[in-house]
Amino acid sequence: MRVQPFRMERWQSTWEHRVRYNLSESGVEPLTVAGLLALCGSGGVAAEGLDRLPLGYGQTNGSDALRARIAALYPGASDAEVVVTAGGAEANFACAWRLMEPGAAAAVMLPSYMQLPGLLASFGVRALPFHLRAEAGWAPDLDALAAALGEGARAVVVTNPNNPTGRALTGTEMDAIAELADRHGAWILSDEVYQGAERSGVETPSFRGRAERVLVTNSLSKAYGLPGLRLGWVVGPADAVDDLWGRTDYTTIAPSTLADRLATLALAPEARARILARTRAIIARNLEVLSGWLGARSDRLRWRAPDAGAICHVRYDAPLGSVELAERLRVEQGVLVVPGDHFGTEPYLRLGFGLPEAELRAALDRVGELFDRLPTGPAGGVSRP
Repeated sequence: MRVQPFRMERWQSTWEHRVRYNLSESGVEPLTVAGLLALCGSGGVAAEGLDRLPLGYGQTNGSDALRARIAALYPGASDAEVVVTAGGAEANFACAWRLMEPGAAAAVMLPSYMQLPGLLASFGVRALPFHLRAEAGWAPDLDALAAALGEGARAVVVTNPNNPTGRALTGTEMDAIAELADRHGAWILSDEVYQGAERSGVETPSFRGRAERVLVTNSLSKAYGLPGLRLGWVVGPADAVDDLWGRTDYTTIAPSTLADRLATLALAPEARARILARTRAIIARNLEVLSGWLGARSDRLRWRAPDAGAICHVRYDAPLGSVELAERLRVEQGVLVVPGDHFGTEPYLRLGFGLPEAELRAALDRVGELFDRLPTGPAGGVSRP
């Protein structure tokens, strides 16, 4: 097995703590433990008994209480249909490991968070892309999906709401994807980590229940502002979930006991509502700042406001590729962004806007300073999709 380099993650992990301003993050300003407990209505660490929590191995597929809280988010699901993982990354890894064999094919939504495409390449799986089309407001090319399934794709890999575009599929688009998957007997693997971070306040529906064979992954990292807990999950048919649990015996064995307890508190209905309200408030406030900044530069920066998440995919006008542009922003301006090249798109930058408002304004000022020095003209890369 030859591991495909995960360029975006390596770029972020190398530099995110070594720059003044980090616009590469796709979540909102993280909660502190004290902040989380306050939103949970807790009296604090001692009141919850966290200072006396034994830090041994917990239930390896997630505690019964946590799996029940997660199952309650999916109508008709039981705790037997949930396995808890070390973040969404392990959830996606375990699902890809189960669904894919060398020589198989998968229909892959692009652009997308590139963990799953990278895993498929590492597993020797042939990726058959169906693109979100920029000229159509990032709507999916369903004809390309149908063609991929006709070529033998055994799974449809989606991120919904999408990363990097922030676009959420419509109900009609989701139904069409589900119908195509069912017609060809394919699985849907749906990464739904931005669910709950919608600008409208209306949660994006899950693919669970929309098709016969569905595995849904999610985590507390993005919509909940709790990436440091490294707490994710998979929801799917009980037999598939049991198989995934067996696979985590070879990876992390068990989720963190402390993360399991905090996640159980966070997913209580009232606490969850307060946490997601905080996230949406941050997105609404900061999107207004970003929108004003982009509007003042509409001659060379074009974008579609995201439906969900603190991210936007910005097309720029400058005569250099996105990797070179991102490197100049890092070195000259102390600002980290994600180059569109890491998603297979040029000329784009992904900007995260979930950090504190004052920091966002300062970071955008620095990005603007570089653009003010750059000439206009087409980028050196190929524009896709």
